[in-house]
Amino acid sequence: MSGSGSLSGGFELPRNFSDVLPIANAADRFGEALDVARKSAEAGVEIELAPDHAAIFTDPPQLVAGPLKSVGYDLGWDTRCYPSPVDGCDYINVSARLDPGSAAYQEGWFRYVAVVHPVDEAASRQMLSQGYGNPFLHHLTLGVVPPERGGDDEFRYGERVVRFMVDARRRMAEVIGDEPGTLIAALPSEVVGDSRFAEESPGWVEGLGDGEFQFQVMQGGGYLVQYFVLTGGRIEVALRSGTCQTFNPLSVDKISRDEISTVQGDGVGHEDPLM
Repeated sequence: MSGSGSLSGGFELPRNFSDVLPIANAADRFGEALDVARKSAEAGVEIELAPDHAAIFTDPPQLVAGPLKSVGYDLGWDTRCYPSPVDGCDYINVSARLDPGSAAYQEGWFRYVAVVHPVDEAASRQMLSQGYGNPFLHHLTLGVVPPERGGDDEFRYGERVVRFMVDARRRMAEVIGDEPGTLIAALPSEVVGDSRFAEESPGWVEGLGDGEFQFQVMQGGGYLVQYFVLTGGRIEVALRSGTCQTFNPLSVDKISRDEISTVQGDGVGHEDPLM
């Protein structure tokens, strides 16, 4: 994967990914990401320049952390680790952050990387038994450009963000043709704690069933609204605004338990998009 991966509209994937991280299944994920980005554009959903994050499973973590450091990532930047109970096994997710002003980001390197490693031998066996390689790229998450803030107060902006993503989820499902995952909306405490929230928030997610959405308080503040668009948790989209840590711990727990698995099937084959 040494060629260019880009779309009209500016979406990029890193040209030199395989030179840094030789990951066997990366071509499939990159192909799926480019396909979802194209279809998102068709649906009128604007995607950020580079992916919001990638989740890479690895044992041991230095197989990924070291190469990422060479690109310019700040490992453990938010001083948090995120327990991730995937497939009934225990993993730990430690985040790496890339400066959005860096040349690497402009070339399509992900804003964040979740370096996910098994806690014990059972988790390691489960991860390696799928035959994807070690490390393997579990999923890519495309960033959705958030709506302008305008003159909204926190509560009204929260409403607009959620309605925006509910509509994006519906439109993307139509053009992608796959059943989307749960819409997980991690919102500032000022929104969820507002006296109007309990009464008004059900209207924000009109058309979604009880199991198709979940509201949470975003630890550290800001907005992180996300959902998967391909079965098996291969490609995700996320709207991020004003966050000061990579993930919300409650969201990681929900996603790890219910939305993703190391058992992803054959996926969709793609020619290498960056050759």
